[in-house]
Amino acid sequence: MSFSVLRLMAGSITSSPFSWALKPGFQLKPSPRCLPSSGRAFRRTFVAAASGYANENREFVIVGGGNSAGYAARTFVEHGMAAGRLCIVCKEAVPPYERPALTKGYLFPQDKKPARLPGFHTCVGSGGERQNAEWYEEHGIEVLYQDPVVAFDGQTHTLTTESGKILKYGSLIVATGCEAVRFPEKIGGSLPGVHYIRNVADADSLVSSLGSARKVAVIGGGYIGMEVAAAATGWNLDTTIIFPDDHIMPRLFTPSLAHRYEALYQKNGVKFLKGVLIDKLEAGSDGRVATVILKDGAIIEADTVIVGIGAKPVVSPFEAVELNNIVGGIQVDSLFRTSVPNLFAVGDVAAFPLQMYNRTARVEHVDHARKSAQHCVRALLTAKTQAYDYLPYFYSRVFEYEGSARRVWWQFYGDNVGDTVEVGNFDPKVATFWIDSDSRLKGIFLESGSPEEFALLPQLAKSQPIVDKAKLKSASSVEDALEIARSFLEVPAAI
Repeated sequence: MSFSVLRLMAGSITSSPFSWALKPGFQLKPSPRCLPSSGRAFRRTFVAAASGYANENREFVIVGGGNSAGYAARTFVEHGMAAGRLCIVCKEAVPPYERPALTKGYLFPQDKKPARLPGFHTCVGSGGERQNAEWYEEHGIEVLYQDPVVAFDGQTHTLTTESGKILKYGSLIVATGCEAVRFPEKIGGSLPGVHYIRNVADADSLVSSLGSARKVAVIGGGYIGMEVAAAATGWNLDTTIIFPDDHIMPRLFTPSLAHRYEALYQKNGVKFLKGVLIDKLEAGSDGRVATVILKDGAIIEADTVIVGIGAKPVVSPFEAVELNNIVGGIQVDSLFRTSVPNLFAVGDVAAFPLQMYNRTARVEHVDHARKSAQHCVRALLTAKTQAYDYLPYFYSRVFEYEGSARRVWWQFYGDNVGDTVEVGNFDPKVATFWIDSDSRLKGIFLESGSPEEFALLPQLAKSQPIVDKAKLKSASSVEDALEIARSFLEVPAAI
């Protein structure tokens, strides 16, 4: 039986850098059941904002400049409530952008047409308009760049930025996202040539290193590790992925599924070191990272190291708001309201009720970042009372650079709990179905599906039909298995 990817994702963020590098593993706790609604009234407070922001008052403020901020801004515009009313406060120098590109197309070498801004500002990732700096100006949205919020007072509705600017808000949306879990400085976590990826500046620094690198070590076998390693193959670099687990993507992949992807990576020249722990990173004579030292004493040469060992929600300076100590982040209800009146939290930082599985979750994924922001703003502006009913969704696209022998694109919907049925030979398709003890289909994974096949996945995961496991196992192909699964959508469950 496998554990839910959402439970594992939630548990991992509470581990310290030491737990990954210095311990053989860490115990994960199951997420609690969703708490009942607090029953608190949905109150709005509006602050009169002078034209041109001549004073400190802002009607709506978004703290954070990631995906959620961009999609929230679009929703304010759609409701005619942005111009002269909305302010975004962020620490980056550019408007919100689609962050998944940073570990994919952004890392391609120059001759393979890498992604670059302004090409992937929000909301192009969902087919929307490209919201560059001019877009925010044209829609009357104030954006405070490179001036993060450092202090918050919920009683006075006041924010203080790093530059000392004071803002009074009517309604506040916290969209601060996550930050990378880092190795401690004392074991080499801050050496030149050691990289973490959370923003464009991080990606620019890594691209610079890749341009002169010879040997690359990727620490971590999850999302970041797999996507960065795939991009590194486009540079024809000696690349090794190092991680403590038995196989890649352990939070989602079954051992069989992982083996297929590992073989593909090895075919592209990537090496794996599994089941090992990091002791420290050491510098060479030039002060730049030169070796990765394992706990067993093994030494791996590397002039560029990418660390992808997890992320943790950025709750500062909002620690006074109710936090969730199990999954991390700021606790919200199904409309993204926090325990503080007129304060909301969305995206990676929000611990929210995952209705369809009756538990609290925190999801680090662009799909949730977009949808939670839109749902929150609609609730804020229209008194919408429909609860957020999210279907977990994850995907990855790698080896998509020009000249790649094979491109990989998989999608997963639902919950990875129960027994599994795997169909297909990975040439190019493979599908995995998760089925619980009541024979209900809980989750489904598909590699290299057609648009129609990918569109079927959320229908299946949302409906959770009762399926015949034997029929799925007997399927002659992925296409056949999907048609068998589709047929169960049309069969009413026994009463």
